[in-house]
Amino acid sequence: MGLAVVLAFIVGISMAVRPVMKNHGMALGAALSTVWLGEVFSITAMEIAMNGIDYWIGGIQAGSISNPLFWIGFAVAVPAGYLAAWPVNWILLTRNLRQCH
Repeated sequence: MGLAVVLAFIVGISMAVRPVMKNHGMALGAALSTVWLGEVFSITAMEIAMNGIDYWIGGIQAGSISNPLFWIGFAVAVPAGYLAAWPVNWILLTRNLRQCH
């Protein structure tokens, strides 16, 4: 679970930084300072929802990906993470704390 959270932050911030660097001609440091706030709140909301649902369903206890419990937890956690991050992103966009790249 901890590895999933760390990777979510790394991948999420990386996916936001690259278009900002490319489209706005920013250096890495400037792009990171532009996107970090919105990404941190969005990814945090998503990860809390996804990991909470996966823990509640029991998908975390599945021994391998061949266990149906793993896939049930995955199938419910992904939409839950998306739905949890949606209002966070909407609030950040309406308050100009985040921009569409």
